Amino acid sequence: MSTNESKTDMKTKNKTLWKIIVITIIFIILLLFSTVFSLLNLGKQTIAKGVSIKGIDVSNLTMQEATNKINEAVNIELMLGIELKYGDEYSTNFDVNQIQYTYDVASSVKEAYQIGKSNNMIVNNYTLLMTAFLGKNIEVQSTYNENSLTGILDDIASKVPGLVVQASYYIEGNELLIDKGQVGIAVQKDALKTKILHNIENRNALEILENDTEEVIEIEVDTVQPEPINLDKIYEEVHSEPQDAYYVEQPFQIFKEKDGVDFAISMEEAKAMIADETKEEYTIPLKLTPATKTIDDIGTEAFPYEIAFFSTKYDASNKNRSGNLKIAADKINGTVLMPDEEFSFNEVVGKRTIEDGYTNAKIYENGKVVDGLAGGICQISSTLYNVVLDANLEITQRRNHSYTTSYVPAGRDATVVYGVQDFKFRNTRTYPIKFEANVSNGIVEFRIYGIKEELEYDVKIIPVTTQTIPYETQYVPDPALAPGQQVVVQAGHSGYKVTTYIEKRLAGAVVSKEVLSNDSYNAMPTIIHVGQ
Repeated sequence: MSTNESKTDMKTKNKTLWKIIVITIIFIILLLFSTVFSLLNLGKQTIAKGVSIKGIDVSNLTMQEATNKINEAVNIELMLGIELKYGDEYSTNFDVNQIQYTYDVASSVKEAYQIGKSNNMIVNNYTLLMTAFLGKNIEVQSTYNENSLTGILDDIASKVPGLVVQASYYIEGNELLIDKGQVGIAVQKDALKTKILHNIENRNALEILENDTEEVIEIEVDTVQPEPINLDKIYEEVHSEPQDAYYVEQPFQIFKEKDGVDFAISMEEAKAMIADETKEEYTIPLKLTPATKTIDDIGTEAFPYEIAFFSTKYDASNKNRSGNLKIAADKINGTVLMPDEEFSFNEVVGKRTIEDGYTNAKIYENGKVVDGLAGGICQISSTLYNVVLDANLEITQRRNHSYTTSYVPAGRDATVVYGVQDFKFRNTRTYPIKFEANVSNGIVEFRIYGIKEELEYDVKIIPVTTQTIPYETQYVPDPALAPGQQVVVQAGHSGYKVTTYIEKRLAGAVVSKEVLSNDSYNAMPTIIHVGQ
């Protein structure tokens, strides 16, 4: 090997050695820097730079500071109300608190605090650098009361005007009357639920503070045809053989009489009648075979104990309304409900028709007081609701009115609309019960009689107003009035949100207190006609 080649070789080796030395020094410096950087951040009691929670920057904050900041934001977001609207025909206010919507802020803050604080120094440094440059957002998990939301959606779905009326039937004397129903709408409850939750999840506290306006969500509906009349099913439900009433003593049990019911025409004739689609209602004659012995024939020993009593007042001078109340009450009077049997107001009272003697009286409709057939009948269902509550029976279907009533406090009413909204309850007592109803001298009275049981609870119903909704004043031009003249045609009143509790006592001691219902009532506007 020549001397020149030896020198070149040596230079190359020296360069390589220096590169290794430089790289080693740089690595050691970086390692020292990284170690110091990691130790400094590991010891910090604050959240790393670039971290946000629910889109809110929490960089360099302690866990408590971050918790306070996020809680302040979510509280603002959860305070915002929502107006749920169906065109100009219906609206109601939705309060997020009604569904107990909450955020798990503590878990999110803890997750944010742990960023860059693992046991791996290299991973920590990488994480901290990437977070500082690119940022990292942590979402907050939320929970809500599914049953409460479902109840609110069901309530809205029963109150939107123009609902589909399903086919229905009732027995009047020796006739079976079948109503084929009416085309109407049905609320898209799943879509409305998705809209409400999406609205809540995507709120921004800063935007809310800037706008300070209530959110509005349109209620989507489908046009729905009533289900076809199923005559075979109706026949199966109404057909019965006569059965006499009787009771046994060991153990004491009462068995209610049943009248025999059958079609007075053949099934083929009945189906041919239903096939005529031009009619809205069909009448099928019945053959009735009465029982030879009724519960009334058994004697008072069957129902010796007054279980519950409730009464409401009405204006006896209003003859139309008074007459409607009496007709409906007489339909219920004397009704016997067997153990575990369900009572349906619409089935027992039947369709409210002119032929039955019902007349027009005041009702609520679309935010106004108007005349309607069988007006006042909800006072009967509401009085019945309260006596049933006092008897500690199970409520299986009940809705409150859209507006408060004068005869019972908010939270203690039960609205009924034939074919649309029913009031139902079940006899959960051991023995049969009997209803006595009386309407006279401005008082509606309901009593329930039966056999006294081993445990008879004292029941107390406690409505609590959680929100008051102020009413508006609407001015309507009226050319029939003199210029500037004003006439109040409808007095307004506030709306309310009410939580009603049922409290049960034994020997004066409270044994349970539960939520009975969460009800919302719209505000009734004052309407003033103004001369132009």
